Amino acid sequence: MDIIMYDVLILGSGPAGLTAALYCARGGKKTLVLGGTTLGGQMAGIAKLENYPGFMGSGIELAEFMKKQAESFGAEIKFVSATNISGDAEGGFSILCDDGNRYVGRAVIIGTGASPRKLEIAGARELMGKGVSYCATCDGFFYYGKDVIVIGGGNSALNDALYLADIAASVKIVYRRDAFTRAEAILRNRVSERENIQCLFNTEMAKIEKTDDDKLKATTTDGAELLVDGVFVAIGHEANTDFLNEDVVRDNMGRLAPQNMPTGIYVAGDVHSELKMQIATAVGTGCSAAMDAIAYLNAKN
Repeated sequence: MDIIMYDVLILGSGPAGLTAALYCARGGKKTLVLGGTTLGGQMAGIAKLENYPGFMGSGIELAEFMKKQAESFGAEIKFVSATNISGDAEGGFSILCDDGNRYVGRAVIIGTGASPRKLEIAGARELMGKGVSYCATCDGFFYYGKDVIVIGGGNSALNDALYLADIAASVKIVYRRDAFTRAEAILRNRVSERENIQCLFNTEMAKIEKTDDDKLKATTTDGAELLVDGVFVAIGHEANTDFLNEDVVRDNMGRLAPQNMPTGIYVAGDVHSELKMQIATAVGTGCSAAMDAIAYLNAKN
């Protein structure tokens, strides 16, 4: 097992982690990003990014640019995932990863982001990848000219519905409340203008079953049955913090409060408690965490 020492270890290669990497590297710190399995995190799944200032393109394009920019100042990026963190500020923090190596850093920035919350109804887990999906941009092309459902009512759900409306014959948005109060007005307006999108308010799903002709029968709590080809779920997120010890304080979404973290460990992006889950806020907290880490390391020298 190799043990490699760094000034700063950054967990996550989404906008928070890549921003932190840029700042730490420019601050003269030996910086390593442990980027998980996918560059860009959730940002990579955004087909058309419209609300990040100064950029119009896909999420993966922005992620690739951020990566190259951080690397140009000396940051290293490895696509491995942390499985355990141990140590303390004085002796450095040791991170064991799924590549079998242990990396040691004098400071750590956790920017591991969040993953889609799973739909907990009968059939949802069993049919995941067999008609039930949590990524419209990943799986939407399978449903060209077909009928699909999107479950949820926030920005993610409406963006998914609009993306699928360009591919599928019809899209039904199923939402448990009576209006899309959590979604941006521009998305609500676009949804209302699409002839092949239908909104089913005050509706909740009870179960999903496979039919003999390879379709899905989605049954609502009031007994209504919807026969479709695919179901896309967008009902929120949970922080990717399972690798941390059980004694680390988390909120009900698994997120971390900066004030509860040990000295020398900082949090950024969607894993940050009480943060609006946007690329702009992820970038902002990535910058702030990096500057705090740099100040902490400079004070120790």
